[in-house]
Amino acid sequence: MENAIEIAFRTVAQNPGKRIFLLSEMIHNPQVNADLLAHGIEFLQDTHGKQLIPFEQIDANDIVMIPAFGTTLEIEKRLHDRGIQTEPYNTTCPFVEKVWNRSEAIAKKSYTIVIHGKPIHEETRATFSHAAANAASVVVKDMQEAILLASYIRGDEPADTFYTRFQGQYSAGFDVANDLQRIGVVNQTTMLASDTQAIADYLNQVMQERYAPADINERFADTRDTLCYATLDNQTAVTGMLEKAADLAIVVGGYNSSNTSHLVELCEQQLPTYFISNENKIHSAGEILHYNFHKKEELLTQGWLPSKKPVTILMTSGASCPDALVEGVIEKIAGFFKEAKPMNEMLKKWTGS
Repeated sequence: MENAIEIAFRTVAQNPGKRIFLLSEMIHNPQVNADLLAHGIEFLQDTHGKQLIPFEQIDANDIVMIPAFGTTLEIEKRLHDRGIQTEPYNTTCPFVEKVWNRSEAIAKKSYTIVIHGKPIHEETRATFSHAAANAASVVVKDMQEAILLASYIRGDEPADTFYTRFQGQYSAGFDVANDLQRIGVVNQTTMLASDTQAIADYLNQVMQERYAPADINERFADTRDTLCYATLDNQTAVTGMLEKAADLAIVVGGYNSSNTSHLVELCEQQLPTYFISNENKIHSAGEILHYNFHKKEELLTQGWLPSKKPVTILMTSGASCPDALVEGVIEKIAGFFKEAKPMNEMLKKWTGS
């Protein structure tokens, strides 16, 4: 993510006087996107793919950057048809491209691609486009939809009902009778890795029960190495921290960030959890404005910080959250405690420098 941001600002610095566009939000962090806009970069689409600036208004003299989530083959073609070369300004995350490459590889072996992701998310739309260009593909957003898909693999449900239940989530010409005989699971890299693995393990078992193959790889492709290590590391670290006693958790990141919301889900299972975008959401030691991503609304909570001493806070942030924002939150909270040491002293202690 940081590399994508660096490329964006370097592009602005190296191309004075040129119009520079981002296809959509670089990452799901409002501060970063506001900074990009302040540097003169314009967005062609919003995060849901709604057109903000018509493609007809751009030409070969303009620069269009592809965000870290990637984009669809259809949009790439539209840009190329207008003479715009996206390759020099493509910031697609390498782990997203790894998913695309693995999808293509297993497609060549006649596997159908099952994508675990949010159907409306930019990355899932991009991955679906790349997968569907090579093989039959279907998106499942959660375990519930994976269980539903399994009912079609087993033949428990009439095939024709698939097209209604998975409307907008399957590739053109999808044939339920033939396209669910060999499958492989990949994911939107910002999804909860443990959820993807659970879905993959479940569908693997379904294929074994349905076909009883001598070699399960005949029916189910091994795609475990496509999980994004950055997202997985964050989730693993939080799981480890939750093994230690804490009074509350604070998660910092963009409210529309998928990987950040999954960290919130992990913390909510054990602790009072406050999802904030920056230190300004902490009004005082007694009041915090935090985001409930389940209801898509901000909530004002009183008495969030315990009066006991010491207070133990589990703090984490999304993969796209700049370090400076996290440091700002730490400084804000430390300011409520007279005995707290300055940030630079704490950093020296933590880093040993």
